[in-house]
Amino acid sequence: MNKQLFNRKIYNEMADITRALGNSHRLEIMDLLSQGPSSVAYISENTSLTVANASQHLQVLKQAKLLETERKGKYVYYRLAGRHVFETWCALRKLGFSQNAEISRLVEDYRSKQHHLDIITKEELSDKMKGDDVIIIDVRPEEEYKIAHIAGALSFPLPDFHERINELPADKEIVAYCRGPLCVMADDAVDLLTRHGYKATRLEQGFPEWKANGLPVEPFEMKA
Repeated sequence: MNKQLFNRKIYNEMADITRALGNSHRLEIMDLLSQGPSSVAYISENTSLTVANASQHLQVLKQAKLLETERKGKYVYYRLAGRHVFETWCALRKLGFSQNAEISRLVEDYRSKQHHLDIITKEELSDKMKGDDVIIIDVRPEEEYKIAHIAGALSFPLPDFHERINELPADKEIVAYCRGPLCVMADDAVDLLTRHGYKATRLEQGFPEWKANGLPVEPFEMKA
């Protein structure tokens, strides 16, 4: 094989990956799988896709070697094919924010309607966790919390919030987090807490970024 054919083959293989990522539904699936392994049914339930369509998109991502599968009983679970895939998703998301002003505008417009909620960085939260003055709540669905969560966090799925808000102590700061920078469940939780008189802040990013930085989690481990 000459050099030109060699280069062409390499670029073609790389293009398979970019084609797999060039779809909004598949990007949404990548974001969801950043939380941990999920079944087709769960992915369908948490996206706008039917089970059949979700399965088709998952197969495209798997063929591009971005996903792997694992069978547990009668169910097949999909997961990101290693930390490097998660880092690629983060880099693509960062590129979108930096190069496409519309993405940033949409996020900022949504959050401006939430009365400019306070935000805490992962470094600041890690430092506050050394004391006893902060309560961390995970507002993702309970299934994702069970896969893995920030160490010590309580599961408070957003749909249950109105019924359970009185379980939270009024004399401590509440920090809410969800799936990541594109997730607004934590924004809604903090807005509700603030309107009920709580001191509440939103974690700047989300669980996947917290874990990727080696901060304490329980119990899922992403492949190296």
